[in-house]
Amino acid sequence: MRLLAGRSIATRLVVSSLFWSSVVLVIAGVILSALYRQTTERSFDDLLLVYANDLAAELLTPEAERREIGARGDPRFEIPLSGWYWQVVRIEGSARDLRSSRSLIGNPLPNLAPAASDRKFGETRKQSRDGPEGRPLRIVERDIDLGEDGRYIVRVAGPTDEISAAVARFTTALAITFSLLGIGLGVSTLLQIRFGLRPLSELRAAVTSVRRGETDHIRGTYPGDVAPLADELNLLLGTNREILERARTQVGNLAHALKTPLSVIVNEASDGGAEAPDRIRDQVMLMRDQVDYYLKRARTAALAGTLGVMTDVKPVLDGLVRTFAKIYRDRGIELSLDCPDGVRFRGERQDLEEMAGNLLDNACKWADRKVSVSVQLSSARERGALCLVVEDDGQGMPEEARLDALKRGRRFDETKPGSGLGLSIVVDLAALYQGELALGSSEQGGLRAELRLPAEAAG
Repeated sequence: MRLLAGRSIATRLVVSSLFWSSVVLVIAGVILSALYRQTTERSFDDLLLVYANDLAAELLTPEAERREIGARGDPRFEIPLSGWYWQVVRIEGSARDLRSSRSLIGNPLPNLAPAASDRKFGETRKQSRDGPEGRPLRIVERDIDLGEDGRYIVRVAGPTDEISAAVARFTTALAITFSLLGIGLGVSTLLQIRFGLRPLSELRAAVTSVRRGETDHIRGTYPGDVAPLADELNLLLGTNREILERARTQVGNLAHALKTPLSVIVNEASDGGAEAPDRIRDQVMLMRDQVDYYLKRARTAALAGTLGVMTDVKPVLDGLVRTFAKIYRDRGIELSLDCPDGVRFRGERQDLEEMAGNLLDNACKWADRKVSVSVQLSSARERGALCLVVEDDGQGMPEEARLDALKRGRRFDETKPGSGLGLSIVVDLAALYQGELALGSSEQGGLRAELRLPAEAAG
């Protein structure tokens, strides 16, 4: 059973069915072969007994009326050492009282009972013994008491290899028949399992459609033992959507509640001119950045991993590349994009825009002339992953400073605009989707940012 651990239900059913069907067929074959051997051996003994009775009847017939009947009329008893023999022996008689078939050519048949005076005449004995030339024989022996004419032993023998040959032919035919039966049972079992498990396959396809965002609930009609599962999954999906909708509403309400007072403070500080301390304005701006950061994180935490949320990657990156090309037009930054069609991010479009936008913004700030963006789809994880790589030709970053760059609020050059939250936002968002951001050296001389996110190819 350990070999089947982790296998599909269909595989387990097919393997177990084939195993037990094979066991039953083998046992049935052995039993039928043994029964056929017994039946064949019994029929062979009956034939020998018929010949023995014919010989006994001939002994009772007056010598003038005797004719070659029964055993004496079978041509097999005339062929030397054919394996078919008969022999009539008079007890306590002379050698001339021994009569036998021509096939024996003077060889005696073995006695099946001791030659004693207390022999039970009239009984029949059956045994297998070795005959002339050591050939296995099946012998039937019968004692006959003719009164004044004496007592006789009639023996008739036949080759046991004919029994073995008949059994072998039957076993071969039985094996072929059972093999074809086993193949038929295997095929029918496979078809039955495929037909019986089809509702589960359809349910799996429906769940996959929900996960890919092609539909918002499980569709289709299922049998009575699967329908409750489909209904429960639909209820779960509905509950999930309700929870997410409430989370969106609460996050939006919190955003409005916090942003409005902050905006008023900013406006008052700006109207105050020189009288308003610069430190107030700086702290208010920092508070607003922090509120934006944590609101986005709360929203993403509520939405990350939502069933059915899919985002096409290439349209998002196309829009970002065009946007940043316009923003940094004065510096002459050249942006390039290499993204295959059909790659989809398993998450919200806004989150992908946030992560990719921060990486592009950071690269454009530090680039001299070029920024390149590329996307690859790999199967690094169970359901695949996309690798978004953003490189620039700037000064790069020392290896010991790369870990600090991922910390929230960390800035390495105060002359560059920003709050120092960009890369940390990317790290936090990626972590919510079980992704990761890694920094390295670019072949262009600058920084290489490699972002891994869950994804899959369309279709």
